[in-house]
Amino acid sequence: MKFRADWTFWIKAAQAVLLAIAVCFTLGASSGSGSRIYRLSHRTMCTCGCAEILGECNHVGCSYSTEELAMLRDGIANGQSDKAILDAMVARYGLVVLAAPPKQGFNLVAWIAPFAVFLAALLGTILLVRHWTEGKRELAAQAAAVPNTPEMNAIREKIRRETGSDGGF
Repeated sequence: MKFRADWTFWIKAAQAVLLAIAVCFTLGASSGSGSRIYRLSHRTMCTCGCAEILGECNHVGCSYSTEELAMLRDGIANGQSDKAILDAMVARYGLVVLAAPPKQGFNLVAWIAPFAVFLAALLGTILLVRHWTEGKRELAAQAAAVPNTPEMNAIREKIRRETGSDGGF
């Protein structure tokens, strides 16, 4: 039993060491201009009209994407910040170059509107379902208020024969 406990300890220790090594290599791989160009090219859109992210534009010979990627690379090579690079792209191509609208001013509507529409639709659905259930409760109350007399039974039987249904009662 002691041997097995020692064995599992060493297995877990080896797993922890391998995980630490993998994390170190992953952290080292994500620093540098390669990841920065990737990050920036996925925050911008290609302006050729393909409606694709700049880093994913796959048109053969697309002059727009090569020009925009060159602009990103030049900004990184000149030591500009991400915000400065994106601001230069917006100044040159307009706000359409951004993959997501800025979270300020009127553009904030683009972030809030989907949630507001969803909440309004949810509230409307809840109110509609409540209205339907109240109507059914009223009908059930009216049906219960109708006396169970021989005349009413005859009328119900005539309705069943003429419509071929049980009336749902």
